[in-house]
Amino acid sequence: MTLPAASLAHRRGVPRQPGFTVVEILVALVITIAGLLGIAALQTQLHVSELESLQRAQALTLLTDITDRLNANRATASCFAITTDDTTGTPYLGTLGAGHLSTPTCAVSNSANNAQAVATLNAVDALLRGAAATSAADAEIGAMIGARACISYDPATVVSGQAGTGLYTITVSWQGMSDTFAPAVSCANGLYGAETKRRAVSTTVRLATL
Repeated sequence: MTLPAASLAHRRGVPRQPGFTVVEILVALVITIAGLLGIAALQTQLHVSELESLQRAQALTLLTDITDRLNANRATASCFAITTDDTTGTPYLGTLGAGHLSTPTCAVSNSANNAQAVATLNAVDALLRGAAATSAADAEIGAMIGARACISYDPATVVSGQAGTGLYTITVSWQGMSDTFAPAVSCANGLYGAETKRRAVSTTVRLATL
């Protein structure tokens, strides 16, 4: 009887050709899958960080825009002090919800100035709701998630008894993508779920008497 060549080689002490066992292949697959999952998680985190950065940039742009609009309406500046509750941060402009100022009013100057102030407040409201850009379905997408703005006035900071020279505080809030920390400044508090998801940027302005 003639034995197969493989059996003859084994009997003669010839070593078998090295190869991969099933266990080695499974271990390699597990390592590869773990690496791919890690890359996917990192990619997701990068997208979140990119969106957070984009939203903050948008918020700072809106904050500057509101400040400029306030300066341009000095004669009716008091009409911009819409936020009267420092605890809840209401009323506010922007995304609809409890505390939203739906109908701005102004009656501190002549009719033209008053109308301009109301139009400006409505324009800011629209910008905060994303009117600067729309999607193919006409959805407003030009602002941050849940964008809102609060404007308050502190009469205790008036300079030398000159009416209207106190500090205006302008705050822009929006919905963050992950938990960080609760902002110290109040604007639309409690409207973003956990306060650690509420983001806010703020500035103070004192209008000069010209």
